[in-house]
Amino acid sequence: MSALLTADWFQLDSYYRKFDLYNMLWSMDEGLDNMIVSGAAYGGPIAVVRDRKQFVRVATTAKPVITIYNGVGNIISKILWNSGVLVHMGWSDAEQLLCVQESGDVLIYDMFGAYQKTFSMGQEVRDTKVCKAQLFPNPHGIGLAIITTTNRMFLVSNVSDPKVRSLPDLPRPNLTISCWCVLSSGQHSSSQISILICRDKEVFKCQLGETRAILNMKAEFRNPYTQVLSIVPSQNGRHVALFTDSGFLWIGSADFKNKYCEIDTGFIKQPKELVWCGSQAIIGHWDDTMCIYGFNAQNITYPYDGPFHLIQEMDCVRVISEYTHELIQKVPIVVDKIFRINSTAPGSYLVEASKQFQKRSHRADEYIRLVKPDLSIAVQDCIDAAAFEFDTDVQKMLIRAAQFGKGFLLEPALTEHYVKTCRWLRVLNAVRDTRVAIPLTYLQVQNLGERVLLDRLIWRRLHCLAGHIASYLQLKDGQTRVLSHWACYKVTQPHLDNESAAREIGEKLRNIPGISYSTIAMKAAEKGRKALAIKILEYETHSKLQVPLLLSLEEGVIALLKATASGDTDLVYIVLLHLKEKMGKHEFELTIRSLPLAHALYIKYCAGHNREALRQVYVQEDDFHGQASTHIRDAIDQTNPGSIEASLISARECYKKGKNDLGASICEDARKLCKQQSSLQETYGTSFVGLSLHDTVGKLLKEGEVKLAEKLRSEYKMPDRRYWWLRILTMAEKGEWDDLEKFSKTKKSPIGYEPFVDACLSRGQKDEALKYLPRCRDDIKVKYYVKAEFYEEAAQVAFEQKDESALFFVQNKCPLREATKHEKISALLEQLAARK
Repeated sequence: MSALLTADWFQLDSYYRKFDLYNMLWSMDEGLDNMIVSGAAYGGPIAVVRDRKQFVRVATTAKPVITIYNGVGNIISKILWNSGVLVHMGWSDAEQLLCVQESGDVLIYDMFGAYQKTFSMGQEVRDTKVCKAQLFPNPHGIGLAIITTTNRMFLVSNVSDPKVRSLPDLPRPNLTISCWCVLSSGQHSSSQISILICRDKEVFKCQLGETRAILNMKAEFRNPYTQVLSIVPSQNGRHVALFTDSGFLWIGSADFKNKYCEIDTGFIKQPKELVWCGSQAIIGHWDDTMCIYGFNAQNITYPYDGPFHLIQEMDCVRVISEYTHELIQKVPIVVDKIFRINSTAPGSYLVEASKQFQKRSHRADEYIRLVKPDLSIAVQDCIDAAAFEFDTDVQKMLIRAAQFGKGFLLEPALTEHYVKTCRWLRVLNAVRDTRVAIPLTYLQVQNLGERVLLDRLIWRRLHCLAGHIASYLQLKDGQTRVLSHWACYKVTQPHLDNESAAREIGEKLRNIPGISYSTIAMKAAEKGRKALAIKILEYETHSKLQVPLLLSLEEGVIALLKATASGDTDLVYIVLLHLKEKMGKHEFELTIRSLPLAHALYIKYCAGHNREALRQVYVQEDDFHGQASTHIRDAIDQTNPGSIEASLISARECYKKGKNDLGASICEDARKLCKQQSSLQETYGTSFVGLSLHDTVGKLLKEGEVKLAEKLRSEYKMPDRRYWWLRILTMAEKGEWDDLEKFSKTKKSPIGYEPFVDACLSRGQKDEALKYLPRCRDDIKVKYYVKAEFYEEAAQVAFEQKDESALFFVQNKCPLREATKHEKISALLEQLAARK
């Protein structure tokens, strides 16, 4: 069995293997020999277009057609190339086809031939034209480097976010470039991306961030040559291979300081393709011959019956011919240990033990005894080896062996690894199936990650398979992402009627958490299916997602209904402002009138931002109170007396129409006061207009116009209490203490005499305050004497009132330094106690 398993192995510095993946089902009019072939990494689609440099008879249209195939040669899509001269094509990490034109414009298509977008490499490139281009992987994504006809170099580190940067110019830029490549070190820094340029024997390094090209030390060649024809870096950026015009292949470090080997290939002309297989072997393609070279200078040759093309992967190389799709890779170490002829590795013994056990042979026990000290290692190796295999029979054999050995162990970590690997093997076998044709290796899928694998199935519209895999791998949000994409694809299908499409989407996604129906509806709207978009939005439960899209679809009334139903005032405001802008005035007012919340919020908005619009709403509704309030607001905001009077007259008339006599009376009084204030303003040359009655009377008192103040007070029926307060405060402020005393004797104060005391004390006039203290109310007289710091008098009043607690209050408030006063207060307390 081991001999059969190793039949496709060959040895360089270590073992490599070459095996078939698929039999190709091409349906092209011409052979591969006249074609440019570009395969996407990670088992992606293959783009094929006729090479315009090949002079062949063309039986079909003169315009080139780019055909995109899957891994078995089935057509996915065709693109009729109507643009400029195609210089280069390749694939992004999102499996989008990038077509670089001579003008420097890069057109991007999805694998189904749908145009996505275009970006440009800049005006200088457009003027000087692109002559060479390369796409390259780097830590930022897929980058693009180009060389113009004037040998100027420009680079984009990530085609998803194209930012064009120039590289330093070569010395003597008019000399011909024989070959070039992009070198990425793999570190997370754009400065580590550089271009290696070969001109005859010279190798220049042009790096981002540098001001000039660096001439690298010449590679140490044992054999003479005049020119480097090909240069290719390894994917990790550590090694580089050069092919010279003397037919020698030089392999060494990327800095050219270390040479690993120098191989005579036997070919003089430049290879059609030169690619790395992993990081320890080089594959060259000359006509119908493929040669594989190792670091130890060993090589092996494979002749082909017809043209073929190489597609470089991170850990292997895929070979596409007219009949087969093959894979070349270094034999994984764990596979080598188990299946090598005469292997004594634990895993090899465990596989043999498993076979004997299935035959019910006692020899199974002998093999188990041999491997028992390293049984854990053997099980681990069998599990790992199964992950690297493409043949399902070999996978089963290794998994059975691991299962057999695991029965003798109690290691939870090993069991978990076993279950996880079995899951991934089922997934890998599903995507490698000819109906899917994505020949991923285990290392590739681990590097991609489960989410990206799911995305790649979604991009191929394999929603059913993607859904099963998401469920099987228990991916978080997996079902949501798959079904969301399925629904977005569904709404783009023109043959489905709106009703059935919306119903199917609603039923399918009903119980799926995290689904955004608004995104699906937006997709339908982009495709011009407005009615379908509205139907899908009915399933959206979040109004904040529903309403903006309804507005963009010009369904303002429905949007307003949804916004008001949600109770979100901010959302209602957004819709109202949008409708006000889009609708006629009459139509808008009719629309919002039937919705109380919307109408109330619109009135509130107008009150703060557009009073005239608010007044118009009140006029239409015969709301006289509302109309009057807007006129009153106008009066408050204005400063011109005439305008204020006019606004107050308008408010008065509105109140009269609304049969609000009190409101009309107040407006009339306010109008008359405004007129009088205007006259006072002219007389005294100071501002009166806009003041309240209280402030107007107070200002007149300050001006000494007592009679005029009395007149206003009487005319507008100002309460006595308020007027007395104003008089007291004004006279105290002016220091008119004699007038204040006379005023206190005019008649009995309606507010008592405490305000007189407070007014005097506020101005520091304790003696003046003493005039009014005897006239204060009995219940607070002691308190006010203490407030004025007349402690002896306060104690006497308390004694006369026979209030012991009041005497204690005075004693506590009297400062300790007033010893005499304290003695008198104590004597009064004793007398009061003796009377009891």
